[in-house]
Amino acid sequence: MTPEQLHVPRRDPATMMRLSRLGSLHQCRLSFMRILTRRMARETWQFSRSLFDIDSNGVGRAVYTAQGPERAYSLVAFAHDLPADKRSDRVIADAWDATFTLFDGVPTGDDIERLAENVPLQEAGRVSQHELSLSRANRSVRLWTHVVERLASGRQPDRDQIDAVGYLMRTTAVYGSGKFGAADRDVIADREEMQAPFQAEMLSVYLTRTFVRDLVNHMAASLGGTRAVPLEPEIARCLGIGNSTGLGMAPFIINHPILFNNWMMVREEAISRVRSVRHASPEDAAHFRRLVERSAVSVGRWRSEHPVQLEKVSRLKADLQILSQYLPDWNATADHPWNSLIEWSERSLSEEGQELVASLILEPYGALVDGLAGCMADGNPDAFRIDGSMSVRDVVALLQEQFGWALDLDWADPANCGRAWYVSEEKLEPRMGERFEEPIADYEQPLAPARDAAAAFAALERCDPEEAVAKFLLRYPEHRHTVRRAQMGRVAPYGEIRDNTISASVMPIDMLRAKLSFFGATHFDPRSDRWVRICMYSGAPYPEDLTTANADLWVYPEPGG
Repeated sequence: MTPEQLHVPRRDPATMMRLSRLGSLHQCRLSFMRILTRRMARETWQFSRSLFDIDSNGVGRAVYTAQGPERAYSLVAFAHDLPADKRSDRVIADAWDATFTLFDGVPTGDDIERLAENVPLQEAGRVSQHELSLSRANRSVRLWTHVVERLASGRQPDRDQIDAVGYLMRTTAVYGSGKFGAADRDVIADREEMQAPFQAEMLSVYLTRTFVRDLVNHMAASLGGTRAVPLEPEIARCLGIGNSTGLGMAPFIINHPILFNNWMMVREEAISRVRSVRHASPEDAAHFRRLVERSAVSVGRWRSEHPVQLEKVSRLKADLQILSQYLPDWNATADHPWNSLIEWSERSLSEEGQELVASLILEPYGALVDGLAGCMADGNPDAFRIDGSMSVRDVVALLQEQFGWALDLDWADPANCGRAWYVSEEKLEPRMGERFEEPIADYEQPLAPARDAAAAFAALERCDPEEAVAKFLLRYPEHRHTVRRAQMGRVAPYGEIRDNTISASVMPIDMLRAKLSFFGATHFDPRSDRWVRICMYSGAPYPEDLTTANADLWVYPEPGG
């Protein structure tokens, strides 16, 4: 194949779907937050605050409306005076500093009264088909107090404290897709602005950030009177919305193999396209180099207390130094320079560094990759239908291809099955426990595809290889879900995690990181191996400042900014 014809294939799922690799993914220009901000700027969405009825104690309600080309969406926010002993990020909490819903359209007074009776209750309340999401948030108490007191006294907050935390409030859940009576995904799936995944939820968080800024300014003015000053725009832009995410999100990528495949395949296709570019223009190469510098600023602000994450951040900082030292020798004018850069990163950098480079090479090529965002939604309902006519031989081959690494494991060894997933009776949320220390085995959820594949493989090998798998499933219906997943692999090569999700050493935070990176989250801060804090929209322009010039690269802070 000549250089003109070179097409670099997508990276191997056997490499990309390992948990350590998934736990090293970074945001990129196909992340859902950036898809949204680009669209809103391109389509010149209009934003308004039609209600801000908050008293001096920070209690009240507000409405923020985003008007797109065809329809409007409104964040209805409720602020509460939460006692310190009621503040908790746990999913079992029943009170929060603020609660929200994203309303489909512009709410009437009656709508707001109805929502006031239900949204603050969250799970205990009920919303309607007019609502697209339900969420809640708690203050970062020390930073909130610091900012309010500083602004009330006429001074700006300390930048070191701002950078150390990164947000004034953090959400503890953003529910959508039909939970608690909210609109099902089907209600909005055909809308152009909602076709990319999680756009309603991303819009809700974007507007929540504006409300939080306005609320802290209001509280400072209530405390300080004429002495008070508002947050300087530069400091306000540094503040995002935090998020505390636990095990409830971890099974998502196991339970949605087609959807997660689409996310991964689109990302890998984008990387493949850029690696196949024959020549980089001087402008594209310079753009990449600038974003490497800006990434170093972001990584320098990354804080964590978790030993695993501390080591990863330390190595990423070292990777960026190695990359910066290499770039003067990188020949951007040679044939296929992006491919050579990726190949160099695979030899020279950690997985964190490799995945950062893979994200960064997409940045100069919006025209080449941004259109792929339309392929990230769930689809292909036929993939869920079992093809009963497929031979046992062919199903065995599919299992070998996707789960070959798991077929010879000793699944009775506690090292390989030490954990079990179950659902909490109290809150109906996924949990993970120690199989041999807790009485949970009888309540285990089917979140161990590799173990199930090994069991199905063993049963299939005892059958006539030419037999239709439908006959096999009549005898062994317990293997239906595994046969379905194996057949899905024909259209979803990135649909299966190529690691053991119930091993004694599994790190669920790798699964959380994978999903959250597609949201566009940064500064992952694990608090254990089972939950993580992140920051969303840090650096993003607020609605009144959003333009096509600043709608995208806000995620990379400027040196000195």
